[in-house]
Amino acid sequence: MLLANRGFNNLFDDMFKDPFFTRPYDNSSSQIMKTDIHDKDGSYIIEMELPGYAKEDIKADLKDGYLTITANKSESKEEKDAKGNCIHKERYTGTCNRSFYVGDALTQEDIKAAFKDGILRLQFPKEIQKQEEQPKLITIE
Repeated sequence: MLLANRGFNNLFDDMFKDPFFTRPYDNSSSQIMKTDIHDKDGSYIIEMELPGYAKEDIKADLKDGYLTITANKSESKEEKDAKGNCIHKERYTGTCNRSFYVGDALTQEDIKAAFKDGILRLQFPKEIQKQEEQPKLITIE
């Protein structure tokens, strides 16, 4: 049923775009954080484009089975004339994030992450055997 309705929904997707802006109505983070997910050799590989960000601007967080990537940037530019008077000044502060459900069994140690040339690459196994917590015996005195 979901696939049958998707074609119907595509018909109306353009209707909800604001003609005065170039971005569609949906979450702008997905527009900034373009992501490819590959299934290779028993692992998932997430490649996310983050041009203009430094490694220090990016945070990956795993909580309750959700892997969340957050990119935060603050920038200030100022131009002055020969006398030192400010003739142009701009400031930018922004945060974007995306979350992916990866399962409750995944731990931080299972995820390998690297950032190079504006691409964040995360790799983790497709299937992980969830370790059942062994009962901890309480000494009775």
